[in-house]
Amino acid sequence: MQPRLDFQKAAPDALRAVMQLETYVQNSGLEPRFIHLIKLRASQINGCAYCVDMHVKESRHDGLSEQWINLMSVWRESGVYDAKERAVLGWVEAVTNLAQTGIPDGEFEAIKAHFSDAEIMNITVAIGTINTWNRLAVGFRTPHPLDQPAAAA
Repeated sequence: MQPRLDFQKAAPDALRAVMQLETYVQNSGLEPRFIHLIKLRASQINGCAYCVDMHVKESRHDGLSEQWINLMSVWRESGVYDAKERAVLGWVEAVTNLAQTGIPDGEFEAIKAHFSDAEIMNITVAIGTINTWNRLAVGFRTPHPLDQPAAAA
């Protein structure tokens, strides 16, 4: 896969605006596990290899379990996620797939049961922000870094 353009160089002011959103999300007071969950699940839905690779590594670095990370794409079938995480996952899917879902009332009711209005707003801004990053990386074919293979023991 060949990159289409380097979006970081093509429009530096646009990149700065997206980075301001990212800074807001990081400083919004959301628990890190929710930020990881939002970024990883939206990136999976959007087929963004660059972002999935990055957010899996960040989740591991921050101590989230392999099972928590690995089962995210099938979260509805797994008991590893608590009720708050499940509400966020449902909201991520509904908001990310907006054209298909129309964001059902049931998903809003589920997230409203666990989070304040301000938290729901911050969660939704985080979803919008990762969706922007995904669209940049996928749209411009940004390749993810290749790790060195582990040496045979």
